[in-house]
Amino acid sequence: MDGGQILLSYIKVWVILLFLSATFQNSKLAAKNTAQDKKRKLAAENSGLISIDCGAEEDYLDGDSGITYKTDKDFISTGKNKVVAPENNLTTRFYGKMVNTLRIFPEGKRNCYTLKPRQGKNQNYYVRAFFRYGNYDSKNQTQIKFELYIGVNYWTTVLVEETVENKYWINYDIIHYSVTDTIYVCLVNTGSGVPFISGLDLLFMNDSPYTSTNGSLLRRVQADLGGQVSLGTTRYKDDVYDRIWQLDVSLTDSVSNINTETLTNIDIQGSDNPCRLPVEVLRTAVQPRNGLNSLSYNYTIWYPKDSTPEFLVFFHFAEIEQIAPGKRREFTITLNGLNYGPFTLEYLKPLTIGPYKLQDQVGFSIEATLRSDLPPILNAFEIFELQPLPYSPTNQADVDAIMAIKNAYKIDRFDWQGDPCLPITPWTRLKCNNDNPPRIISLNLSSSQLSGNIAVSLLNLRAIQSLDLSNNELTGTVPEAFAQLPNLTILYLSRNKLTGAVPYSLKEKSNSGQLQLSLDGNPDLCKIDTCEKKQGSFPVPVIASVISVSVLLLLGIITIFWRLKRGRLNVLLSSSVGLSLSLKSKNKQFTYTEIVSITNNFQTIIGEGGFGKVYLGNLQDGRQVAVKLLSQSSRQGYKEFLAEVKLLIIVHHRNLVSLVGYCNEQENMALVYEYMANGNLKDQLLAENSTNMLNWRARLQIAVDAAQGLEYLHNGCRPPIVHRDLKSSNILLTENLQAKIADFGLSKAFATEGDSHVITVPAGTPGYIDPEFRASGNFNKKSDVYSFGILLCELLTGQPPLIRGHQGHTHILQWVSPLVERGDIQSIIDSRLQGEFSTNCAWKALEIALSCVPPTSTHRPDMSDVLGELKECLAMEMSAEMSMRDSVKISLVLGTDMAPNLR
Repeated sequence: MDGGQILLSYIKVWVILLFLSATFQNSKLAAKNTAQDKKRKLAAENSGLISIDCGAEEDYLDGDSGITYKTDKDFISTGKNKVVAPENNLTTRFYGKMVNTLRIFPEGKRNCYTLKPRQGKNQNYYVRAFFRYGNYDSKNQTQIKFELYIGVNYWTTVLVEETVENKYWINYDIIHYSVTDTIYVCLVNTGSGVPFISGLDLLFMNDSPYTSTNGSLLRRVQADLGGQVSLGTTRYKDDVYDRIWQLDVSLTDSVSNINTETLTNIDIQGSDNPCRLPVEVLRTAVQPRNGLNSLSYNYTIWYPKDSTPEFLVFFHFAEIEQIAPGKRREFTITLNGLNYGPFTLEYLKPLTIGPYKLQDQVGFSIEATLRSDLPPILNAFEIFELQPLPYSPTNQADVDAIMAIKNAYKIDRFDWQGDPCLPITPWTRLKCNNDNPPRIISLNLSSSQLSGNIAVSLLNLRAIQSLDLSNNELTGTVPEAFAQLPNLTILYLSRNKLTGAVPYSLKEKSNSGQLQLSLDGNPDLCKIDTCEKKQGSFPVPVIASVISVSVLLLLGIITIFWRLKRGRLNVLLSSSVGLSLSLKSKNKQFTYTEIVSITNNFQTIIGEGGFGKVYLGNLQDGRQVAVKLLSQSSRQGYKEFLAEVKLLIIVHHRNLVSLVGYCNEQENMALVYEYMANGNLKDQLLAENSTNMLNWRARLQIAVDAAQGLEYLHNGCRPPIVHRDLKSSNILLTENLQAKIADFGLSKAFATEGDSHVITVPAGTPGYIDPEFRASGNFNKKSDVYSFGILLCELLTGQPPLIRGHQGHTHILQWVSPLVERGDIQSIIDSRLQGEFSTNCAWKALEIALSCVPPTSTHRPDMSDVLGELKECLAMEMSAEMSMRDSVKISLVLGTDMAPNLR
């Protein structure tokens, strides 16, 4: 072999080695990425994390923790931004630079952060607050003390003690069940230093087992056992609930560690892991040292003598050692003297035991049973203290009203933040009673630079006793509805620019001594003793002019009629009839006074949405109507209101909710719809009463009705109209269960047949939203078709679009797919129907629904095709019913013994 061939052979070997090395590295990288992807997937499932860097100047992503931090400018309007002293700057793996900034609150008794999670009220949230002094003021303070409240209830006392040796931070954690859409975190000054905060986290807890119906849960211990100090803390994104797991050393003297740092295939999504601990916590554990068979732990905390604290305890296990065949690890748990168990573990299968409720203190021991071949282990445990919530937030109607008043008058000069009445003290210029929940009983907005009309929201403070709006720039008339406020005894409106007549009902209450009414200093307001005279007087020359003009018009009309030919006259008469019908069909414009009268002073609320509350009303002709009143805090403003009115006036179809009229008096805006006696489809599907449950035939008819309405919007209107939020709560039902589509007034109308339009505001409801829209932001007619498909699935199955379960929410399509593959139509169709439906018809209806929901819009049918298919399905059902009736008739005529021979 010559030198060239030898060199070539070496090169080949070198290339092969390089290839093998690269392959090995890639496989390692792929395995690592797979593990990281699994973590990210778990983290993404709980994407409701809000992390605030208090005092930061701009939003940023912390690369190490993967947390996106927001500034607090959108969550609070008071306080001042500060940074820690330069020598105290820290950069940590799990907290980034968040602990280097803070916001201080040198003014005000209480200052509140406003958090509005998208999941809203009646949900569990993990809330965490960080505090680090860091000598930001160069005063070297060693102790600062203030109180922290969540909502209207006490959370904890923040005690920051900083020394030369301790210049780190403290954090307080609470799992809070929020009964309101807004969560307030308030710092209250107790006179022992200026309150401050460094960071604030909020995480939606989904369907976690960390719940309590009697209050919130304070984190006392979150112990990761058996790990190495050098590994530090475990938190988000490794932990989907963003718990901060710290190494617990309290058991160090009596235990030995079991450490399997390379173990990554623990089944953390198993059914026995409801608390969803991260692998990093579960792959380490402790066991008794020196052949002992027991682990012991005691947790005590000092409390006043008259208090009895309650605790919840969770134990977390995972068998991380391969046990020889025939061997077992079995143990019992003793908690404050009570025994539980025995328990056994499966290899790599997490097991959470608890929660156990204890009083006064927590003491436990874990002991091997006599049958156990191995000592007990413990991977982690948690202790929460039950925090009672004795106080309720301010009455929600009062909160809505006062927030609307704040927005209407752009009030930003007062300390109006957090709950209006609690904690500690109510808002400035406002008084509350001692009810639980409290009500607003006094509001003093005198000399507050208010302008515009008297806000209608003031009339929603139903418990108000004293209202002072004097010395402002208010214009317009005095609302008559003030007289309907049952507890109002003081009403000061002096020194404004009010006009018109003082309502008789207010004058009457004032004259009878029931109301202190002050109206002085309104030059253009009709005085009490002269209003009727001014209204009754009418100049004689004006009367004469009116009579003269009327006579001339009458003579002119008579002359025209005599001179016109008969044919021309017929055309004119025909036009007149058409004009009359046109005028009759136009929607009535109501005054606000009429709206108040129609709703009996807004007595009965029948619904609520983004626009405002909906009230039951009665017209003079006896018709019932639904009155949708625009709230001052509504996300939909004046332009949206006008858009809805204009659209509803011109769009008419028997399967669209029709507009009876509207009110447009500056801040007082309302829409008057026909009343739908059977409410919305969502509530009908949720009805537990079997007598009110929708039968199969009714469901198909509702599907056809809804399809007809949507098909008209898409193909019967020019330009086409896309609903953008089609869902079961927007399908309303008449007394005879005729379905009509509602809330299409804010739909986008498209100018081209392609009807493509990119929107910049959120649209749709989770579960119904077109997946293509989520990816592109492009909303079109086919997006409505997707929503209709989900609606049809909901109608057939009785299941909501997002089905709640122990592991979170499952989309209805994920739920139905395996049943379709098995051909199990009986399990798909609503079980409450007890099988009373045509199988062939059910399959056809389901096929129609699934044809509407492909992820790509081009694969979805037009609504005209969907409507045609549904009509065929309904005809199929009617034919089956007729056949059944005919069969019954024949059986009755021929007798039951002869009926089988007809098959």
